[in-house]
Amino acid sequence: MDTAAPPPAAPERRLSQQLHDYQRAGVAIDQCPVRDVLGQIGDKWSTLFLMLLAERPHRFGELRRAVPDISQRMLTQTLRDLQREGLVARAVLPLAPPGVEYRLTPLGRSLSEPLAQLVRWAEAHHADVRAARAAFAAVPPETAAPTQLRRRA
Repeated sequence: MDTAAPPPAAPERRLSQQLHDYQRAGVAIDQCPVRDVLGQIGDKWSTLFLMLLAERPHRFGELRRAVPDISQRMLTQTLRDLQREGLVARAVLPLAPPGVEYRLTPLGRSLSEPLAQLVRWAEAHHADVRAARAAFAAVPPETAAPTQLRRRA
């Protein structure tokens, strides 16, 4: 009986092949398109705000109330970063005093469904990830496998 693992699914081979192609083309790892784009949208705050803005435009105060543990400075920086990436647009509203509204751009809207899939995966596997973290933390460093030791360093 053959106990070898089945070959990876086609998408997995495709993604790893793409990384090899970047390397062969001389693309510096810090300039890898995947790393470059996901570095911003995968940060601690951006995903939350992209999810909120996928529903409808929001004013700054609404976003701040929706995620109360973010500082005003960090919210401002996150929104600026998302604007820089072309995912969010900022519009000054003709009010007294002037208001500001944020909405997804067409590029930001194109990210909504892939991001929703990732969010659904995170929700479905959150308990599994937390259990894996707890199990990893419970292994004393002197008995950990070499890969576990590298991750702890």
